[in-house]
Amino acid sequence: MNLQQLKMEWFSNVRADMLAGITVALALIPEAIAFSIIAGVDPMVGLYASFCIAVTIAFVGGRPGMISAATGAMALLMITLVKEHGIEYLFAATVLTGILQLVLGACKIGRLMTFVPHTGQSVINVKSGGRGRLSTLVAGIFLLFLILVLVDVVKQIPMAALVGVMVMVSIGTFNWQSIRDLRKIPVGDAVVMITTVIIVVATHDLAKGVISGVILSAVIFGWRMARLHATSYESDMGEKVYTVSGQLFFGTMTHFVDQFSFQDDPQQIFIDFSRSHVWDLSAVTAISKVVEKYRQLDKFVVITGLNDESKRLIDRVGISTPAGH
Repeated sequence: MNLQQLKMEWFSNVRADMLAGITVALALIPEAIAFSIIAGVDPMVGLYASFCIAVTIAFVGGRPGMISAATGAMALLMITLVKEHGIEYLFAATVLTGILQLVLGACKIGRLMTFVPHTGQSVINVKSGGRGRLSTLVAGIFLLFLILVLVDVVKQIPMAALVGVMVMVSIGTFNWQSIRDLRKIPVGDAVVMITTVIIVVATHDLAKGVISGVILSAVIFGWRMARLHATSYESDMGEKVYTVSGQLFFGTMTHFVDQFSFQDDPQQIFIDFSRSHVWDLSAVTAISKVVEKYRQLDKFVVITGLNDESKRLIDRVGISTPAGH
């Protein structure tokens, strides 16, 4: 990090960053206490942990203005852990989380971060004018000041106020625009969103909701990938030309074979893969079956339009028919 970048990330917005940091610290107190109660630990544990996380993020966070603390999703995940194994395992789980994050960073798996939303704290910071790392540092330091100097006042926060804070956190972090967009987005995406929310609310387990959403997304993706069809026409030369559209893999191989009229087709058949992709051994096997069925009827098949990757796979596995471009 050069001097110019250091100045930009720390001192380009001093006044607004300090005010935003103080605002975030005030918001962190009831939120950290509430989530500590949810996780089954002493509220002071959540407050001190929030201070440590905020200060650490200020120096090593992935982006300026990022705020993180002992709140949110982590607390929901820790409920069962603390209840069944004690707070000692919470410390071990937190250390393991950090180690895994370091490993992911060392492996440069940054693309996965595109699936991670900005943290119910980063949003508050940005909306309050915070743009640099100074805001994160101020939030942590001011939170420590509140804990050490005003600890008696913090302990007097009534439970009713914490419930109100949790309700407002839920309202503030929920993407209300997504409800209005349900009619615009694909049906599969809408089903995943609704299913995930229902499972989380019903089970009170964020992990189950996320895992269910990921599995359902994978199933829907596989279903979309499994769409394959072929159109055909006869050329002026009396040749039958099939144009395959879609992905050819183990999930579509049977449907692929069913696209051909083996008995009725003329002696010369062209199969055009310019709108398709051959993915695996099952796909090559399906092509071989089609070729063999035509061969048994003394008909000749020419494969055209293969992209480079598909052609390499077919050449490596091998089918007994010419594969050209």
